[in-house]
Amino acid sequence: MDDRRLLERREDGDLAGHVERIADEFLQGFTAVEQIGRPGVTIFGSARVREDHPAYRQARHVARRLAEAGFAIVTGGGPGVMEAANRGARDAGGLSVGFNIELPHEQHENPYLDIDLTFNHFYARKTMFVKAAEGFVIFPGGFGTLDELFEALTLIQTGKVLHFPVVLFDSGYWGPLVEWIRERLLAEAMVSPEDLELLHLTDDPENAVELIVDCYERRCAAVPAEPEKADAQ
Repeated sequence: MDDRRLLERREDGDLAGHVERIADEFLQGFTAVEQIGRPGVTIFGSARVREDHPAYRQARHVARRLAEAGFAIVTGGGPGVMEAANRGARDAGGLSVGFNIELPHEQHENPYLDIDLTFNHFYARKTMFVKAAEGFVIFPGGFGTLDELFEALTLIQTGKVLHFPVVLFDSGYWGPLVEWIRERLLAEAMVSPEDLELLHLTDDPENAVELIVDCYERRCAAVPAEPEKADAQ
């Protein structure tokens, strides 16, 4: 595992080799994003849900509607919500993209991918999720999903990427988190009121699609966020 070796405190002496492999992985990722050739929406969510889970069905439906609206569907390329979203893109005859990751427990690609690339380094992979996207739709998930959510918000908040919609699907799941952000982070001035406006909470697939399409058509992403903070702490 390249990441594991690289992140160990004691270096193995191959610094130049590590940098070269990371750079090559970024190049492969950028090349794959160029192949998409249309606006994309990145969909995140748990790899652990099965076909009969509500999040699977909802992700498949939202992805199908987004594909019908002309968007490529980008996921982490694995099972669960990722598979559902790529499958929804296929249902609509749209373009399905998967950026997978090599993991110790062998997360395999799902069978619904038109463009796929497997990464060794999380940071290269995560860059492609952002680079390919006009918006994010985030379904229930665990640590990985939360990581992607907060990284996206930090990039938008600090103006590192253009301000585009972040849709949280399933208010029952995400609502308590949003309330905690409001009651603790906002109340204690750890975030600003406009930071909460970056999040859109919904249970309606059509509303999720409308939020993405409306922002894209109005080019709301053309205006970078203007954070009052000097950093993202």
